[in-house]
Amino acid sequence: MNTAVEEDQKDAATRRAKGEFVRGVSAHRHAIGEDAFPPEPGRYHLFVAFNCPWCHRVTLARSVLGLESSITMDVAFPNRTGEDDPAGPNLWEFAPDRIARLTGAALPECTTETGTGQGHRLAVEIYRAEGSDEKSLPILYDKVAGRIVSNESAEIIRMLDAHAAALGSDMAEGDRPVLYPGGSENADLQAEIDALNTRIYTAINNGAYKAGFSADQAVYNAAFTAYFDALDGLEQLLARDGRPYLTGSSFTEADLRLFPTLYRHDPVYYVRMKLNGARILDYPHLWRWLCRVYALPGVAMSNSLVHCKQGYFGRSWNGVVPQGPMRPMSYPEAYLHPDLADRA
Repeated sequence: MNTAVEEDQKDAATRRAKGEFVRGVSAHRHAIGEDAFPPEPGRYHLFVAFNCPWCHRVTLARSVLGLESSITMDVAFPNRTGEDDPAGPNLWEFAPDRIARLTGAALPECTTETGTGQGHRLAVEIYRAEGSDEKSLPILYDKVAGRIVSNESAEIIRMLDAHAAALGSDMAEGDRPVLYPGGSENADLQAEIDALNTRIYTAINNGAYKAGFSADQAVYNAAFTAYFDALDGLEQLLARDGRPYLTGSSFTEADLRLFPTLYRHDPVYYVRMKLNGARILDYPHLWRWLCRVYALPGVAMSNSLVHCKQGYFGRSWNGVVPQGPMRPMSYPEAYLHPDLADRA
């Protein structure tokens, strides 16, 4: 099992019954580049929800690789269906007219479902068309074959990177980042990215959910400690030689996979996931790294903190979404100010 991609499922039912959050394993694991799914411009479509960090990985890859024009995308409303929905609760819904509590208005990024040609209301209907009972986002969909390619975010970003040019990237070869450099000459860098991915997924990406959504105090305590230990380690890594990115001078897959969690930490996870040990703003090197990534072309537009706040707090017990934080500055505007770390 690749622990940088999925969680160990041993005794999952028992662990869930005891209150532990255990992430399931994605079942659709085809790849662009296989005979059935050739890399072609305009052929592929993404179904995402902006509040979901796993979806955020994919929208980030689409943006930084220059694929916005060649890979179309639909965005679900950040809260799933409720108990009163005729199809049942907890389903991702394409509902551009649905009103967000936080804003009192519809969210302009939300869309209808346009990828399949069927105008489905629910993501689960896309799965059911293939005889699958899965419900999750993201989904990478082949519009020509009318089939799901993959719903595993870690593998989607890897294939978008590997086939960016053939998929129709509008970025020149030298300007487009290479998220996971291939070839034996890059074996050491690959090993470094792989090790960071495992550490980041286990303690930070999935660790935030272990802390926030587990009902077992011991599980929460362990997740809380592991999360902040990992942040301490990454702060030291960046401080060691002043490197701009986790592996050195270039933005890689490791940076991309860390960003969605840290982007959410101060305005959402600090409260909602009970990760109140510190803000990212309290880690000067990590804060400047976060601002540096946020400033990359396409990154700011690849997500929305309004969706994140509405999605996470909207599923809390009373559905009330907090307005803050407002100090030292509102978010995401704060990410435009790396110098805030010097004042913290």
